[in-house]
Amino acid sequence: MPPVPPLWPDRANERIERRWAEYEVLRQKAALVDDDRVPYISNTTGTEIFAEAFGCAVHRPDDNNPFALPLVRSAAEADRLKAPELSTSSLAYLFDIADELYRRGGPGVVMKPVDIQSPMDIVALIWEKTDLCCAMIDSPDAVKALADKVRGLLVAFFDEWFKRYGTTFVAHYPDYVMHGGITMSVDEVGALSPDMFREFFRDELVSLAEHFDGLGIHCCADARHQWGNFRDLPGLKVMNHNAPPTRDAREYLLAALDFYANTVAQVPIGWTPEGDPQTWPTEFAQGARVVFDVPATDVASAIGVADRLQRLRDTLNSAK
Repeated sequence: MPPVPPLWPDRANERIERRWAEYEVLRQKAALVDDDRVPYISNTTGTEIFAEAFGCAVHRPDDNNPFALPLVRSAAEADRLKAPELSTSSLAYLFDIADELYRRGGPGVVMKPVDIQSPMDIVALIWEKTDLCCAMIDSPDAVKALADKVRGLLVAFFDEWFKRYGTTFVAHYPDYVMHGGITMSVDEVGALSPDMFREFFRDELVSLAEHFDGLGIHCCADARHQWGNFRDLPGLKVMNHNAPPTRDAREYLLAALDFYANTVAQVPIGWTPEGDPQTWPTEFAQGARVVFDVPATDVASAIGVADRLQRLRDTLNSAK
């Protein structure tokens, strides 16, 4: 595939053509390899989109994804910030892109949505980080009020998104299929205590899970101290931990598979068991439900790996 064009609003047509070409390749792969990956149309963006809608300036480097620059530097400024109206906001053009891709794919095509972060993670883009951390102690009501405004915009956006494109979708990250629910990145909790998770993050995540009927979470922070808070969220369907660079990936992800076993499905990124797939279940806790993203060098090796994994799953299912 050619490089992805910059994720800038004025490159919308190029983005549409690139994403359509990508979808056609995914369909070709699905016809060749009997794995579980579902062809989807990607609508990937940078992390900036909701912060930009609130008025943040955006830096758009040539060699990386766009990112928002902080707008708010005090509780007083946060209180004055108004939530935008969806149809007239900077988010509107994303529906233009998705509408065209959905039109080409036809009814029933599976869409991958834009980047989704939790309301508090978006607040951490809008509000200059050092002042925000102080405000969480000194002015918690202002922080929660801004997060509530963000949550309202997020709900309005995805109510419209799922109305247009359906509630079966591939998660924003990593790739797994959801039938209902919403997925999001929750990374800022890595820098906070478990008590602060419960004060600032839990209620908004529970509210979103209830509104959309389920939740999938990605966390790439070193957040092992928050695993209990994640596991206890009602409506959590899928948990993805990426092993942070400060940890041994195998140890970290095996510990997660053990911790969440019998409670929620997991998609570990950064480690796949080695050796014959028949031995893989011996590596992780009994009762763990795992989606592995297994690499292959070419079509022939992908066909072979997928065949072995399909047979392994049949064996495991017949043994239940």
